[in-house]
Formats: sequence, C-alpha cells, structure tokens
Amino acid sequence: MERRFHCTQCGHCCKGWLPLTLDDALSHAGRFPLAVIFSPLRQGASLFDHTARLGARVTLRNGKELAVRIAPTAYIPPEMDCPELADDGACKIYDARPSRCRTMPFSPYREEDQQADLLVPRDGWECDVSEAAEPVYRDGKILDRSDFDFEGAALARQAAIIQPYADWLLQSVPNLLAELTKVSKKRLGGHVVVSFVSLIPRLADVDAALFAAHQLPVLERFLEMTAGKPAYREYHQRYREYAAELARISGAGG
Repeated sequence: MERRFHCTQCGHCCKGWLPLTLDDALSHAGRFPLAVIFSPLRQGASLFDHTARLGARVTLRNGKELAVRIAPTAYIPPEMDCPELADDGACKIYDARPSRCRTMPFSPYREEDQQADLLVPRDGWECDVSEAAEPVYRDGKILDRSDFDFEGAALARQAAIIQPYADWLLQSVPNLLAELTKVSKKRLGGHVVVSFVSLIPRLADVDAALFAAHQLPVLERFLEMTAGKPAYREYHQRYREYAAELARISGAGG
C-alpha cells in the first residue's frame, strides 16, 4: 500500500506538547518551556519492546513490567500555538527547527512498519494526502528515511542517559512508580510530567547556571501567558515551580 503526504504549513499541528531529543531540548532552551514526560505502556502493547529500548523498563510491585517512553518535551498547553509559529502558519525557525518537526508526520518512537495511521490528517489539519502529493510510504517502508533515521539515532544515543536517569529518579521519588502504575491503567494511557531540572545532574557537559539563564525567561513569559486562565491552571502551576527551581540554580551560580 502506498501513502502520499505533503505539509501545507497550515500550522495546525504546531500546538501543544512537542517531544524533543536531548540535544534539541538544550539548544532550544531559550525558546520552549521544558519538562520531561513519562508515558508508560503495559506489557502486551505492540510498542512495548521498542519503547523500552528507547526509554526504560520498570518492574512493578506485582512483578509485571511497564515500558516507559521518557521524552524531554516543549511543555505547551494543547490549545496554544508554538511560540515560533508565525501568523501565516509558517515556522519562524524553519532552518533550525527540532528533529521532531523535521520528521513529521513519521515518528521513530514507533517501528517503521507502524507509521501508516500517522499519515491520516487529524480533524482540521490541512495536510495534502491527495494524488498530487508525493508518495512518502510504501509497503511499510518510509521512502525518504533521512530525517527519520537522524531523529531515531539521536533517541538511541540518548537512551544511555535516559535509562539510568529513570532508575535514579524512581529511587529518589518514591511516588513516581505509583503514578506510573496509576496512569498505565487508564484505557487511553496517560502521562506523568517531571521537571526538566531533574535531568540536569545527569548531563555532564551542561552548565546548569547557563541553562537556567536561557530557560528561566521562557518560563516567566509562559507564566504571564497562562496567568488567570483556568484552563491553563496546571501548566501555570508547573511553570511557577520550575521557575523557582531555576531561580535557585541561578542564585547558586551567581
């Protein structure tokens, strides 16, 4: 089966959370409010092994296991535009956009032969999937793999950091395992949101004070954008908590 796809730059997919590679998260710390998203899968899920390879495998108290996708993420409310989206739907940082944006609609968080449904536009999206669009996927194979392979290689490399980070955090935060267990039981799955600051000690080459200098103004800007809006209450609270953490780092660095 052949699938066709062409991005029309409608901008409708440029909203809400954006999973990032570690390199992209750090290089865009002055643009996006960052968090780490833990997304558990129960045993038997089709993506279980693939998710565990890129993220973590967690053993529950009952002996069963979860595979956990662990993604540094631009943590933006789902209805809110990317801060780099222009009014005409174009990307203001197109040449420097993150790998996740380049690889879309494909995703290396899935196996190559599990991509077909990602090529079906969501309601309201204006992706061109007509006969006029170029073929991009055929018989379970991506025809131009360059961006898919680049992002996938980055995710595979960072697993050496992500996996011990997950082990350490599970030991350091006792209720994290309970939260992962809880959300894994939801019919449609779920997520646990963790401060990106928790990841900084695992990144040997990252200057924490310099990271704070880039990220803190972003969080302060998003605090203003979400203030007084009930729909954004959870985001506002997290931005405030994360900003306080970074302010302490900035103070210690100074």
